[in-house]
Amino acid sequence: MKDLLIVTLLTLMLGGFSACGNSNPQGEETTSEMAQDTLRKAEEIHLANIQQLTFGGDNAEAYFSFSGQQLVFQATNPDWGVPCDQIFYMSVNGSEERPAMISNGKGRTTCSYFLPGDTTVVFASTHLASDACPESPRTADGKYVWPIFESFDIFVADLNGNIIKQLTDNPGYDAEATVSPDGQKIVFTSTRSGDLELYTMNIDGSDVKQITNGLGYDGGAFFSPDSKKIVFRASRPKTPEEVVTYTSLLDQGLVQPTNLEIFVCDVDGNNLKQITNLGKANWAPFFHPSGEKILFASNHHTESGRVFNIFSIGLDGQGLQQITFDETFDSFPMFSPDGKKLVFSSNRNNGGTRSTNVFTADWVD
Repeated sequence: MKDLLIVTLLTLMLGGFSACGNSNPQGEETTSEMAQDTLRKAEEIHLANIQQLTFGGDNAEAYFSFSGQQLVFQATNPDWGVPCDQIFYMSVNGSEERPAMISNGKGRTTCSYFLPGDTTVVFASTHLASDACPESPRTADGKYVWPIFESFDIFVADLNGNIIKQLTDNPGYDAEATVSPDGQKIVFTSTRSGDLELYTMNIDGSDVKQITNGLGYDGGAFFSPDSKKIVFRASRPKTPEEVVTYTSLLDQGLVQPTNLEIFVCDVDGNNLKQITNLGKANWAPFFHPSGEKILFASNHHTESGRVFNIFSIGLDGQGLQQITFDETFDSFPMFSPDGKKLVFSSNRNNGGTRSTNVFTADWVD
């Protein structure tokens, strides 16, 4: 599973999950100027005019359309009759009372992204295997884990929810697809080699190429603004004990996401470079519009590991800077195509519940 499951890690550590249950985006707390002013922490000097777009449930991995006018995201919300992640889209100002669902409500979905033209979306789904939500184990042998569902395949659907193409049909996990800014390539994670590696393919699913081959979980990949590089998160088990733990969990369809670092490579996999060496969980990376920096989420700065914030760092591994300062969880940063806005997910302003919501902000360099 890509990234929303790490939100569950946070909620488990903080004492479980309960949805906000507020499906009314016109509520008093969202319309008062005072509430809007309090969405930005004083230290968040790179953000301005933060706007909250969803209210209740788990909403995350929101990504801009090519026009920058729409967002596609995944959500779990019992109040919507959505017991596990499904794909939705909404306008960038969040004006809809309830966003429109793109996926068919069957199985579990993840990792959605607009395709060129903004009339179709790519995402992964388990619906061919079962209509039901697959069970999602969170612990194995006392370790926090993510399930890697072998029933995930990658599909293309229109905005009315009609699946118009299946891009992958291999045994094992195929998910975590994102699209290059030039609209030519898709990068995704697959277990077809026996490990969790990155692959690219053309926008129509042809010319599949493996671009990573190091033992460990390579995932959550995004292209640089010029479509020539790829940034991703990876685990790299090194000691015999770490290797045994990683491979035995993978054999069970599980992965432990608590030790991840950020890597960059060329689109063909060459010039692989580790950017962070911070320890703990560094993930959800995205290129700054300049192509010279990366934003990512991390819990390295807290001893407990229970607080995730967004940081930036240069491609040379220098200039680490904290961007957000929420007390619990900020992640999934993505810039709009024009580089003027940032979308991210956060537990801020959730009324003390466990809900994770989508926010946008003007970016200030």
